[in-house]
Amino acid sequence: MDKALKPSAKRRRAATNPIERANRKDDETFINEHLRPSAPTWTEWTNPNTRDKFSLSLSGLGNLSAEDLGACYSLVEETSQAAYESSSTGWKPSKKLAEMKSPELRYIIVKNAVGSVRGFTSLMPTYEEGEPVVYCYEIHLKPELQATGLSKILMGFLESVAINTPPIKKVMLTCFLSNQRALSFYKKLGFEKDEISPEPRKLRFGKECVPDYVILSKVIASE
Repeated sequence: MDKALKPSAKRRRAATNPIERANRKDDETFINEHLRPSAPTWTEWTNPNTRDKFSLSLSGLGNLSAEDLGACYSLVEETSQAAYESSSTGWKPSKKLAEMKSPELRYIIVKNAVGSVRGFTSLMPTYEEGEPVVYCYEIHLKPELQATGLSKILMGFLESVAINTPPIKKVMLTCFLSNQRALSFYKKLGFEKDEISPEPRKLRFGKECVPDYVILSKVIASE
């Protein structure tokens, strides 16, 4: 039974800060007040290479079907498992799936004409070391949608959320240093190494621990 329907359920306390208030909004309100797409046709996209049509939609975790979540996880597995396996953290399926089920995540999902998930990004307005940011948790596309301009469109949505969610002034993400293609893409979009990104550490006996990932951010100008 839904907790909200139980007679003894306590009323949720009022949100105390703008980030919390944004995360508590339903999807439609979040789209209208924070994503604020420039045109009502934002839910439609045509592949410039093939002219195939795709649909885009935003859903919070609570409104995301188990099938779509599973498809998103499979896409992460397909595109990034190898990078995780070669990293210091390793590939941990249960941990990744748990992260993807974070209650305040929003998913922007790309589907083809028959409803198959072909790409997605997930985001969350949050705090990183006390600083309000929009964090890009994931962005993954099937191979046929890469290098089509779609990734730039998806990242643009995150920037729009940052612009329309004061006091946020940054979009932030984590990228493996081994993923040179992604690093180049983010650099072209204006992302730079953030001040909270870990630096190499000197260990005993002259050894050095070099991080295999970088935290990138882009400062967003408010409208």
